Amino acid sequence: MATSPPDATPRHHEATRSEKLVITASSLGTVFEWYDFYLYGLLTTIIAAQFLTGLNPTTSFIMALLVFAAGFLVRPFGALVFGRIGDMVGRRYTFIITLLVMGLSTFLVGCLPTYKTAGVAAPILLVVLRMFQGLALGGEYGGAATYVAEHAPEGKRGFYTSWIQITATAGLAMALLIVITVRSPVTGVGEAAFADWGWRIPYLLSGLFLALGLWLRLKLHESPVFKKMKAEGTASKAPLTEAFGRWGNLKIVLIAFFGAIAGQAVIWYTGQLYALYFLEKMLKVDGLTANTLAITALVLATPFFLVFGWLSDKVGRKPIILTGCALATLTLFPVFHALTSAANPALARALASAPVTVAADPAECSSQFDPVGQNKFDATSCDIVKNALAKAGVNYENVAAAPGTLATITIGGKQFTAPDPRQVTGDARKTAIAAFTAQVVGVPAVPAKGDAAARPAVTGELAKVGYPTRADPAAINKPLVVALLFYLVLLVTMVYGPIAAMLVELFPSRIRYTSMSLPYHIGNGWLGGLLPAIGFAMVAANGNIYYGFWYPVVVAAATLVFGLFFLPETFRRDVDG
Repeated sequence: MATSPPDATPRHHEATRSEKLVITASSLGTVFEWYDFYLYGLLTTIIAAQFLTGLNPTTSFIMALLVFAAGFLVRPFGALVFGRIGDMVGRRYTFIITLLVMGLSTFLVGCLPTYKTAGVAAPILLVVLRMFQGLALGGEYGGAATYVAEHAPEGKRGFYTSWIQITATAGLAMALLIVITVRSPVTGVGEAAFADWGWRIPYLLSGLFLALGLWLRLKLHESPVFKKMKAEGTASKAPLTEAFGRWGNLKIVLIAFFGAIAGQAVIWYTGQLYALYFLEKMLKVDGLTANTLAITALVLATPFFLVFGWLSDKVGRKPIILTGCALATLTLFPVFHALTSAANPALARALASAPVTVAADPAECSSQFDPVGQNKFDATSCDIVKNALAKAGVNYENVAAAPGTLATITIGGKQFTAPDPRQVTGDARKTAIAAFTAQVVGVPAVPAKGDAAARPAVTGELAKVGYPTRADPAAINKPLVVALLFYLVLLVTMVYGPIAAMLVELFPSRIRYTSMSLPYHIGNGWLGGLLPAIGFAMVAANGNIYYGFWYPVVVAAATLVFGLFFLPETFRRDVDG
């Protein structure tokens, strides 16, 4: 791996006009792949209802996030498989395979039967298709970044590869726009029909994008660096062994992972996916409004991928990436508190004026996460209390009580004691829990059927002290919500815009595809992709709606410290060697 003196300009080919068009075509193909992959993330709530019925609401949502994460879990394996092909056979050939696998898998999700019609086979098929998507994406990113960097003129790699970096957000924005359009009443579909069958339309549209993407990919030429290696006979014959079996290169892989990728991954998924889930699930903003606000922020912030990619060509990759990690560490908690006040001011007021506290014996409390759907959360008074609050999506603090003490909920100074499951059993227990839940949370109205009398709504204590069941659309401070979401995406552009160029520059060309793909997809597939599921599981276990943000904050802080001491600057390196 050659390194040029700081004041020298290394020799490098200049990109021709046709090569720039090819780079553009490759980026558009990558946009379609990201669209396919993140479409599931936008429809998690609907997917949970269609494929994971029979579980309690909290578990169902977390399980839907884990199905989403299944695609991330296999991304490193895709990186190994396709990285090896890319280093041995070529970048262009790998591009075509990954797009084909991704497009077909996404189209088939739109054809799947639901749990209602196929039972347990439905979620199993969904997981299988998600895993194929993950394998394809695992091979896509490293090839796209490598391909573009190896075409870029010297001194412009950060700017050129930032077009690849923009594709993930562009794909997410594209998915958001199509989902918003399809679920809008203007199209004649509307929310009810979209939740029933309309969710399939964005998936089926991927068939069209697959055809267009393949047409674009077939126009690509092999990268000049790879053609040079093949002509000189210097291409690696065992890229996996060279990349990870030799300490010299493995050390660079570890430095890249801990000093840049880990922080980048958690910031990306916090700013662009977890924030959207937080709006819908925790702040109770309706899906169409949340999607519209999110895409507005994405459109406004997306150009900054190019800005920070360009800036990294001037000042270096490291300072921009680590500054993003520092800002995330310091500001994530205050930003999401501000988001609560802006998106659901009634909830923010209730949290301040009537905080909810659960006092219980810690030994009796479970996590409210039940992946097999067998736990009714009625065996202990603590579970009864927390299950009621979890269903209502209410923030609460925990206080340890003496062993054997019945759990209590305190709402704005008023205390409610849970039924004692040791004293009531069978139907009596069900009746007692229903009465307790109605007292605290309330019961929705049930319309009359035939000659049966309608059951009126029962207002619980939470509603009496101001806890809203949904965010009031008229009360949402939309400009402020967009501004806060814009800031979160801006952090994403700082850490993500320059990182492709840095990863390409860290590794020698003969094993570049393999070396950069694996740490990138472990970071983004595991640390980042599991973030929504881990974050919401942490909230379910703890009760505090902000508790899940400790995960990205701690990882970003660790990356900042590690990167300051060990991450090298790379922006003047020659990538031909």
